[in-house]
Amino acid sequence: MTRTPVPATGSAAAVPVPVRLSVLGWLTAVAAGVVEALVRMMLPDPPTPGQLAARFAIYAVVVALVLALRTGRNAVRWALAVLLGGVGTLSLVIEPLSWLLAGGSPATFLTTADGPALLVAGLRVVHLVAVLTALVLMFRPRANAFFRAMPRCADRPAAVLRR
Repeated sequence: MTRTPVPATGSAAAVPVPVRLSVLGWLTAVAAGVVEALVRMMLPDPPTPGQLAARFAIYAVVVALVLALRTGRNAVRWALAVLLGGVGTLSLVIEPLSWLLAGGSPATFLTTADGPALLVAGLRVVHLVAVLTALVLMFRPRANAFFRAMPRCADRPAAVLRR
C-alpha cells in the first residue's frame, strides 16, 4: 500500500476537519489564558511583569506550534500533546486541586468570590475544555491519517536529511 503525501502548505483543502477544529481549540485555549492573565491584573495579588512576560512568551511559542499543526508534521502534534495536553493541563488543574485538598469549599467560593475571581475560574474551565477537546481532535481517525500521510522525513531537520 502506497501513501500519498499530503501537501505541506497547510491549505484548508488539505487539512482535515478534525485538525482544523483542533487548531481552533488550541487557539481558544490560548485566548482564554491571555484573558485570564489580564483579568488576574484586577485581583488583590496580580502577576508581576516578569510573570506576565514569561506567560506571553510561552503563548507566542504555543501559537507558532499550533499553526504548524496544519503542516501535518507528526512531531508538532506530539509536541502539543505532551507540552500542552500533559504539562499544560497539569498547570491548569494543580492550583484548584491543591486548594480543594487544603479544604477549599466550592460552594463557599461561589458565594463569596468577586467578579474577577469568578471570571478567572470560568476562563480556567474554558481553557481546560478547549485543551482537552483540541487534544482529542488531534488523534481522531482522519487526523491520524493526515499525520501518517506525511513522509517520515518531514519530522526530521534538514541537516539530518543531507547526511
